[in-house]
Amino acid sequence: MEMRTTSSPRPGGSPGAPAPSGSDARGVSAVIPVFNEEPNLRELHARVTKALESTARPWEIVYVDDGSRDRSLEILAELAGGDARVRVIEFNRNYGQHAAVFAGLAASRGEIVVTLDADLQNPPEEIPRLVAKMDEGFDVVGTIRKKRRDPLFRRLASRAVNRITGGGMSDYGCMLRAYSRNVVDQIGQCRELSSFIPVLANMYAKKVVEIEVDHAERARGNSKYGLRQLVNLQFDLVTGFSVLPLKVMTWFGAIVALSSFALGAYILFERLVRGPEWAQWGVFTLFAILFLIVGFLFIALGILGEYIGRIYGEVRQRPRYVIRKIHGEKAP
Repeated sequence: MEMRTTSSPRPGGSPGAPAPSGSDARGVSAVIPVFNEEPNLRELHARVTKALESTARPWEIVYVDDGSRDRSLEILAELAGGDARVRVIEFNRNYGQHAAVFAGLAASRGEIVVTLDADLQNPPEEIPRLVAKMDEGFDVVGTIRKKRRDPLFRRLASRAVNRITGGGMSDYGCMLRAYSRNVVDQIGQCRELSSFIPVLANMYAKKVVEIEVDHAERARGNSKYGLRQLVNLQFDLVTGFSVLPLKVMTWFGAIVALSSFALGAYILFERLVRGPEWAQWGVFTLFAILFLIVGFLFIALGILGEYIGRIYGEVRQRPRYVIRKIHGEKAP
């Protein structure tokens, strides 16, 4: 296959990803983002293939190599070369998990699209259960991890994500999910750079359900979702789906203004009643309150900066990702 460089415009089903060649009415697509998962890939592929075969319907696997620096791409290209139902989208560099999933969704052709991580913490053997649930007429099937095998800070971060997003789902952080073709197509029309696919899917779905699934410890390799990525995700969720922080700042400003007026009146009253000796203690109180307010002001400026920075990123209209090559598919 010839090398080619393409970029993704903001809508998902655009020149930035291979255009679907028609949706298979019964088919299942598995979309798997990959970043430095060399030790897991052969086992992952064998287990995903077996799970998809058990659904007794046409299937495909779309791997998205998100700029891996180990032998992940080499292994994926080998897998794609040995099976026409396997394709590999190669990014020119690392763009992050959500960009990789967007590219995989845009390239998928199945009527049901299942996403999962490449680290094998989400057992591929759960895929048939998700497909069976989709056959009941649901647009999105989410999952709840039983006995989650993640560090404490990861679990706390997920709880924060669930609280921010709301929407009736109790585990937005689990990548093992299933989407209908209609929902995937609607997600592809979203133009924002900073987004969260499970929340977008819920916005466009009519019937949503969650099922419990197993969760395994990572057997090989290291997690690619560290503290920095989790913090960035929190900011994306807050700025992309809520204006609550801006409202909180407004109410906080109003409360501070009223409190300051009341405190000033109280200090004036005490000075008039008790005399100037008491006023020196009032000065220290004012300084303490002033420093507290200044601290909150800097926090408020930071929140405003996050919103403005993301607005700036959107108006520049830069592509979400750039595809360097597609393995396992003939170039057009």
